[in-house]
Amino acid sequence: MAQQRMLQFVTVSKEMPEKRAATVRAQDFNEIYREFAEIKAAEQAGRCSQCGVPYCQSHCPLHNNIPDWLRMTAEGRVQEAYELAQATNTFPEICGRICPQDRLCEGNCVIEQAGHGTVTIGAIEKYITDTAWDNGWVKPVKPVEERPESVGIIGAGPGGLAAADMLRRAGLQVTVYDRYDRGGGLMTYGIPGFKLEKDVVLQRIAQLEQGGVQFVMNCNVGEDITFDAIRGKHDAVIIATGVYKSRDLGGPNANATGIVRAIDYLTASNRKSFGDDVPEFDSGELNAEGKRVVVIGGGDTAMDCVRTAIRQGAQSVKCLYRRDRANMPGSQREVANAEEEGVDFVWLTAPKGFTAGDAVEGVLVQQMRLGAPDATGRQSPEVIEGADYVEAADLVIKALGFEPEDLPRLWGADGLEVTRWGTVKADFRSHATSLPGVFAVGDIVRGASLVVWAIRDGREAAESVLGYLAEAQAVAAE
Repeated sequence: MAQQRMLQFVTVSKEMPEKRAATVRAQDFNEIYREFAEIKAAEQAGRCSQCGVPYCQSHCPLHNNIPDWLRMTAEGRVQEAYELAQATNTFPEICGRICPQDRLCEGNCVIEQAGHGTVTIGAIEKYITDTAWDNGWVKPVKPVEERPESVGIIGAGPGGLAAADMLRRAGLQVTVYDRYDRGGGLMTYGIPGFKLEKDVVLQRIAQLEQGGVQFVMNCNVGEDITFDAIRGKHDAVIIATGVYKSRDLGGPNANATGIVRAIDYLTASNRKSFGDDVPEFDSGELNAEGKRVVVIGGGDTAMDCVRTAIRQGAQSVKCLYRRDRANMPGSQREVANAEEEGVDFVWLTAPKGFTAGDAVEGVLVQQMRLGAPDATGRQSPEVIEGADYVEAADLVIKALGFEPEDLPRLWGADGLEVTRWGTVKADFRSHATSLPGVFAVGDIVRGASLVVWAIRDGREAAESVLGYLAEAQAVAAE
């Protein structure tokens, strides 16, 4: 009788890949988790209960077939596991690294609810796909037949790249336009290497290039090429620009030297890791070395900033967030990693201004308490009168989230409808916009969101584009 490979959660404890020691990992930008070995990955995959209603799958935006590829991994069928993971997820090695599994698949694992500790789904997904790359199982896109129709995609982030992959597999001619010199969007320039090493992103972009996707880099739509010109060159267009406009802070001295945007700070750090010439980093403007750093915000971007500042050799790093730990939007796993590395979280605090001479010297901090729930059900922060104080700071990083740019104005696209929040208005099923043949995906539609949602949008929009082109072809044939 064959050995039972699954339902091992009763006898096998949850085990994450080993983390490098905080004192060691804080010295570099390499990923903090060591690799699962084959035996350990199979053992942990075997903890899956193979439940009849897999909540892990239903709570995954891509509805990945998680129980089946866990079973294949437990049985040593790793190549099959990769093929199944790839069938629903264009970039499983990226999602395995940066998805907030504690809020999605792992947070809804049935055995977690039963007190046995979740299956380490993200780490196993990463192991499966890294093994696939190491063994040459990941091949360039090779369409069965070429088609003459072309699609232009504006933005080389996860949504645009996912759509490019699907459309190229269908044989369409695909061109991706992006404002940066490297593809990947925030995966390349926003997320630090200790969460997502850059060769992981660049190898996927190389795979798409080898499969025939054309990339036009350093191309700012509205300046280097018009939106109308892109529409004229292609049979359909997908907008996947993401959101890059940073939310701002007011109050006294809000524009003082030394108060910087998170996106500028993280981009400078990532460019430095690539070996690029970064004058703002070299001058110290976007470098935390030796400084008292205060990061304002409680999301994943704030976590990226505080952990980057530690690695740059900051004298101290504090994170101010207006709610408490239980109500912060960032990953709890990331908070724990940051605390291990020496970050000090100051809960229930918010800035009301800054002290400054020639440059910022401190943050005027208001202490808060949680009051009645707001419209979303979360308790609203309220100011505690008379409890203000000054937090000394040489570098203040604003990590308050991102808003959409005014694309109709920047692109001269008056017919492109937007919502009252400035996001592009698109049908939530087809991703079609108000302009015929133009679709939109990812953060530019949703607002700042997760990579996994952008991937889902990109894949869905690709299907809609194929339907739109088939319909146009049928009309032309009549």
